[in-house]
Amino acid sequence: MKTNTTPRQRALVVGLGVSGTASALRLHKAGWDVAVLEKAAERRRGGYFLTLFGTGITAAERLGIEVPDRFSEDIAYYNVDRAGRRRRGMGFAEAVAGESRPVVRGDVEQAAFDALPEDVEIRYSSIPVALRQDAEGVQVDIEDRAAGTVTTERFDLVVGADGLRSTVRRLAFGPDEGRIHRLGYMLAACALPGPVPGFRGTDGIIMSELGRSAWVFAFADRPPTVLFNYRTDDVDGEFTRPAIDSLRAVFGPEPTGSTLGWLLDRFEQAPDHLFDTAEQVRLDTWHQGRVVLVGDSAWCLTLYSGMGASSGLAGADMLGTMLERYLGDVPQALRAWEAKLRPFIEFHQGTGMAMRKLFVPADHTEYQIRSVFDHVVGTTVGRTLVSKLEHRSKASRMKTVDIALA
Repeated sequence: MKTNTTPRQRALVVGLGVSGTASALRLHKAGWDVAVLEKAAERRRGGYFLTLFGTGITAAERLGIEVPDRFSEDIAYYNVDRAGRRRRGMGFAEAVAGESRPVVRGDVEQAAFDALPEDVEIRYSSIPVALRQDAEGVQVDIEDRAAGTVTTERFDLVVGADGLRSTVRRLAFGPDEGRIHRLGYMLAACALPGPVPGFRGTDGIIMSELGRSAWVFAFADRPPTVLFNYRTDDVDGEFTRPAIDSLRAVFGPEPTGSTLGWLLDRFEQAPDHLFDTAEQVRLDTWHQGRVVLVGDSAWCLTLYSGMGASSGLAGADMLGTMLERYLGDVPQALRAWEAKLRPFIEFHQGTGMAMRKLFVPADHTEYQIRSVFDHVVGTTVGRTLVSKLEHRSKASRMKTVDIALA
């Protein structure tokens, strides 16, 4: 007897970072055949500090992603100055309600990659170079940079999870003008070889100055990472010289002192580092027909929001849920996905701008407010009070919400 079988739908995911790997995993769970394109010749490893909050932790658990927890009660943060004075401070995640996990990006990417089934196809050194849509699918021209070839394949869905400077976004939505918004701040980060001299390995450091700051993020079981932030009126000019020269210029001409000097030296000697500008992506829609953007390619909350990885995991998880709910109707699934997710994302885009003040005070008013905050949290009573107030805030609660149930 003849049986009618519906062929499995094919999805192309572009990008093997947190959002892309999670999207591939969730689509496979939803019954799709999945291929992943990654422009690099191999999977990215390592990375720098991030905090996974309740929203991301819940999504990761549903996806079967086992993210390590590098938190310890022994971790303590200190506000320091160039003269070497220190006072107890409050870390980035301490004021947030619910569970949070300090990790490096590579922890999340590795855990997501480990959860991928073997039949998810991964193609390295490969990028899309053209997209052509019709009502039933998407024709994609794929360049294999290693082989020097271009082939054309058809997919039922294309997921762009290829980051802030997304190729998929440009191919499907057009030029980036008016969509990427520079905030006027630079970010520089690297892994440190060990504890900062004079501090324990589980000590975090905050050096906050007018228009510039240095943060050392501590972990329970690995060396810390450092993040430099500073304000600039000429983002392009910051890229015309080596990153360390930009950092030494912006943190000068005053003597650095031993701690800041050591951090700058370690950045200069690091085998690899991050040096980039803080930017947000703002789009009227995250999907066009059967092409959808997820994570930084769609919304890029910035490091300051603290929700980049968490929103990428949650967005990928919900994408699969909506495709299951609207089985066979990809455009409707994408519309429903965006309608449910957009209020959450727009909230965190807004609070990300406000959180920037915590990382680097831009003017004298912000600097004075930061100084008062540092003085308050320098005492146990002050830290307890601030923590209680922050736990009750909407910003804190929105880092823990399970979007799928909201």
